[in-house]
Amino acid sequence: MKKILIALMLAGTFGLTYAQSDYYNDYRRSITDVNWQTVAADLLLSVVQTNQLNALNDRYRDYDSWNRVYVSNPDRWREDRYYEIERILGREKYTKFKTKYYKGQNPVAVYNRNKNNYKKVKVQKAKVYKVNKKNGNHH
Repeated sequence: MKKILIALMLAGTFGLTYAQSDYYNDYRRSITDVNWQTVAADLLLSVVQTNQLNALNDRYRDYDSWNRVYVSNPDRWREDRYYEIERILGREKYTKFKTKYYKGQNPVAVYNRNKNNYKKVKVQKAKVYKVNKKNGNHH
């Protein structure tokens, strides 16, 4: 019985770790998918603003440092990060940033949608398989 309980606990831990790493990967993409030098040039950012953005982008250099902050609420990185970007840029430049790099959408919503798209694709594949199975096709 103890072995089963330990196995279940380990499975739960690995499942959580995988989910946490997905959040961290989104966090990293929020940094690497944007050319921050271009952002600074396009928005005519001051040296201070550019340095603050660079410091924000370097805040969590690895998974462990990020995870220490977001272990209990991995979703929170989005709000924290984009609140900080808005604070650094100011409302007007932040709006220009969203328009150019996120097609006017709130970046928080963009990354939430990415998370949900993965789930939808997984569900759709499962449904297609079940439909084919009913029709006698086992592809």
